Amino acid sequence: MPQFAETARERTKPRPGAPHSHLCAALALAARGVPVLPLRAGKVPFGNCRACAKNVCGGRPNMKSAGPCRCPAPCHAWAAAATDPAVIASPLWAAAWEHAVCVGYHPGGVRLTVVDLDNAAAVAWARGALPDTRTVVTTRGEHWIYRGAMRSHNAVRPGVDIKSLMAYARWLGPGTGTMTDLPPAVRALAEREDTTPARGEVVSSTPARVVWDRSVAAGCRHTERFVRTGLEHGLALVRERTESGAGSQAFGVARFLAAQHTDCPGPCGLPVLAEEIVSAAVAVGVPEAYARRAVGNGLDTGPGAAA
Repeated sequence: MPQFAETARERTKPRPGAPHSHLCAALALAARGVPVLPLRAGKVPFGNCRACAKNVCGGRPNMKSAGPCRCPAPCHAWAAAATDPAVIASPLWAAAWEHAVCVGYHPGGVRLTVVDLDNAAAVAWARGALPDTRTVVTTRGEHWIYRGAMRSHNAVRPGVDIKSLMAYARWLGPGTGTMTDLPPAVRALAEREDTTPARGEVVSSTPARVVWDRSVAAGCRHTERFVRTGLEHGLALVRERTESGAGSQAFGVARFLAAQHTDCPGPCGLPVLAEEIVSAAVAVGVPEAYARRAVGNGLDTGPGAAA
């Protein structure tokens, strides 16, 4: 179990843009047994190298579908998180650290669970529904860190993600408060999203495809080309998540698209866009009920939800 206590050295923050500051922070975390990885603009992992692109390498052995890949580059997102300083400071990771905007870590790798509360409403909910624990302030909300690991799930309720096994979180400091054991209330949130099919049965079938056009978006201020381009890019991101994370990606795409329609008088046909996102998620193996919940929560979280 890593010690999240803050040292005098860690309190001395490097000046903004200081060379290698993210690498130094990552090495300090790794020395305490915390698996780390560099995050690029958007606070997301770096893309795979050419040998691992589109998962042609089969993926890493510790992923949902175990594969043979042992690429020394920071490929495969959370699965690349490492504690070996020789790997973290290697030439293959150097380019990523040069362009990194922050440090990520793999909570499940140290038997931790992060409840990511993305806004003030989510924080208020947690204070009334979950036991107190170690808390880290984020840009828009808080991370509540519990001792114990579980499956990761995004969009378990509006503004709430669970990051543990097969996930990464952004390192924002040691936080405050006493870390407590993972409570049943957090596990219960995830259990609502799990679907276990009976032997020989299929969890869901691909919904009939619907297409967005002007007939369902008479009040949208955007051109059809603008909407279709954004949607197709989002659908491609969902379809790429063949190993894991398609439901989380669908949530993010829905939230982004809703945000684009904040200033529209409406209607903008967001329910039709939602159906296309659900179809893409189901096509790569996401249970339909989970896909609909994730997309619905994404639309509700986006500021353009009412459009």
